[in-house]
Amino acid sequence: MRHKDPEKKKELLDFIDRYYLAYHRTPSVREIAGGTSLQKSAVHSYLAELREEGQIDYDSRMIITERINDQFAAYNPAGILGSIPCGQMMAEEENVEAYVNLPIAIFGGGNLFILHTYGDSMTGAGIDDGDLVVIRKQSWAHDDDIVVAYVEGEGTTLKRFYHHQEERCVVLHPENEKYQDIKVKECQIQGVVVNIIKQTPAGRRSPTQ
Repeated sequence: MRHKDPEKKKELLDFIDRYYLAYHRTPSVREIAGGTSLQKSAVHSYLAELREEGQIDYDSRMIITERINDQFAAYNPAGILGSIPCGQMMAEEENVEAYVNLPIAIFGGGNLFILHTYGDSMTGAGIDDGDLVVIRKQSWAHDDDIVVAYVEGEGTTLKRFYHHQEERCVVLHPENEKYQDIKVKECQIQGVVVNIIKQTPAGRRSPTQ
């Protein structure tokens, strides 16, 4: 079997890596042919040989090179799911606006999602109106965690979580003295805040935008 041109292999791999960094997806066979010196028919055979050599993982939809695999290992994808009130509870419809790759070294692992915040009930915890909060999706929390909590019939809110042993209830505590604690028999924990992404004045937005 005649092996393919190593220079063209390198050209193809470099193009796939550059394309992924620019568009956060791998290119199609037609896009590879358009961006390299290879014809569309040749792209298939080059990809097949690179897969046989173990240089790529290719399933006709996604092309994983060594560099792209390193990117997957270093980043954790998270969806931006709309807004969360830092004030009165409000029903929110989950709506994925976009996906972003968060560095694992900074934000950690797990199933992460991101919410816009609005309101001022958590300013004492450093969470201001218009910030982005990074949430680890989980159904449990420790006392003192800041959580996304859903109370049936009321809606969803972002508050600090406590168990009140004497009153045998859950306390959702705002970090602003203007607001009172929310005390409920139970609530559904939807996630725990792991990081806050601060927004500049120009980057802030209202929940209706």
